[in-house]
Amino acid sequence: MQSQLFEEQARSKLSAGFPDKMLILDLETTGGKATYHRIIEVGLLLVDAGEITKVWRSFVNPSTSVSATISRITGIYEKDIQHAPYFEDIAQELMGYLKGRVLVAHNARFDYGFLKNEFKRLGISYSSKPLCSVKLSRQLYPDYQRHNLDAIIRRFQLNIASRHRALDDAKAIYDFFLKTSAIRSEQDVRSSCQSILSNASIPPHLDSAIVKKLPQSPGVYYFYNQQDKLLYVGKSVNIRSRVMSHFSQDHSNPKDLKMSAQIAHIDYVSTPSDFGAQLLESREIKTLFPIYNHRLRKTKNLYRFRLCTNAQGYTHIAIEATCLEHDADAIGLFRTNKQAQKVLHVLADRYQLCHQLLGLESASGIPTKPCFRYQLKKCLGACCQQESAAIYNDRLRQSLSEYMIRTWPYDGAVLIQELPAAVNAETEQASYHLLDNWRYLSKLDNPYEVSDYGYELGNDPASSSLLALSTEQGAQNTQVDERFDLDTYFILARFLLNPEAMQKNRLQVYSLV
Repeated sequence: MQSQLFEEQARSKLSAGFPDKMLILDLETTGGKATYHRIIEVGLLLVDAGEITKVWRSFVNPSTSVSATISRITGIYEKDIQHAPYFEDIAQELMGYLKGRVLVAHNARFDYGFLKNEFKRLGISYSSKPLCSVKLSRQLYPDYQRHNLDAIIRRFQLNIASRHRALDDAKAIYDFFLKTSAIRSEQDVRSSCQSILSNASIPPHLDSAIVKKLPQSPGVYYFYNQQDKLLYVGKSVNIRSRVMSHFSQDHSNPKDLKMSAQIAHIDYVSTPSDFGAQLLESREIKTLFPIYNHRLRKTKNLYRFRLCTNAQGYTHIAIEATCLEHDADAIGLFRTNKQAQKVLHVLADRYQLCHQLLGLESASGIPTKPCFRYQLKKCLGACCQQESAAIYNDRLRQSLSEYMIRTWPYDGAVLIQELPAAVNAETEQASYHLLDNWRYLSKLDNPYEVSDYGYELGNDPASSSLLALSTEQGAQNTQVDERFDLDTYFILARFLLNPEAMQKNRLQVYSLV
């Protein structure tokens, strides 16, 4: 379950948000005009389900000279290509690679234009809707001003052997996608890819000018129908990109198809970062009950694991319902009993645990009768005391370690300051979030407002500086929310337990007394 609660910080393959079948391409050419200049090198990666399945490169004889400037930039000289195949010699093989795949390139218009013209010279018609990694970078990282490949290589500290060589540059694009897979959610990646690949179809009741005015920055957006009934609430690091993805012409998502036909108005609330967007989205869905939102609806009861010890000293597990109040000793929090059972099945296979002791198989009443899995050699015999209680209990505790509710990392309540990105600093203000023991108490306009909730900022110099820099505003009439919420816990844990995420979202913690 832990892998579901916290995003992975390192991946061996790309996020599922990227197209399933891609061809990442880079070309080196004799110049910049596709209708005149020619290709001199092709490098490509075939990517299936996020993994590289084929690497291919070839020099190409352009039937013309290569300028000294191009040779200096690329390191490709006429001696390297004079005996290379002509484009017509590799055209069929290249077309075979391109077929059925999304073409990916950095500044894709350049590479796509050269491919299209080279095929056209041979009487071959080629068309595609390329995925441009420049556009993807702009959508997913709007805080940055530069999105050329050199800037991306520096930003993510990518290792590249030879810049301006086709295969190395293609590999840099893949590595950029790999880094993005660890930073951005699958939903953010997918929506950005869809908005780039699709020709957006604005819903019939929606003024296209409304969409154009949406910001390309973090926040929460709201879809309304013609009767001003709230249809949907969503969040994104790039509001416009996410909204446009809902309107893709292929309408691969049935919910988007049905919802788009009703959308007549869009509203939004900007947030300084993804942190504020995730928290606001969760609260708004639980408060406003949008028609098409289900994932973050309120949950009346949760389920947890209860550990007991039988007469033989073996720990066994029962699944029990628990209220939303946070139990510091709880092991696992699940939305349904079925979800909790599924986790136990996974742990039983991974750690060779006993189904009888996990409550997944009814015991016969005979303490020493082996379970069915013991006969299959998938249980080490705790059920029939062939494995000592101490060893089994230790392994069980180890298997459950990732499901322990994380300890609140602070001494008490804290104030989280969420700063806007530098590019938005003049138009956006900082946000302040009052938190205590994984509970979201309130959003504040100003750090002075903590006193309205019975808290004061600590005596550390940072707290004093925070007050000095603040502009005092009137306090909100917001009551403290003392309830434990599972989705809020997941969001807070993803950020507060991850120093990199804290830094990236410009979050600062101030202790309260």
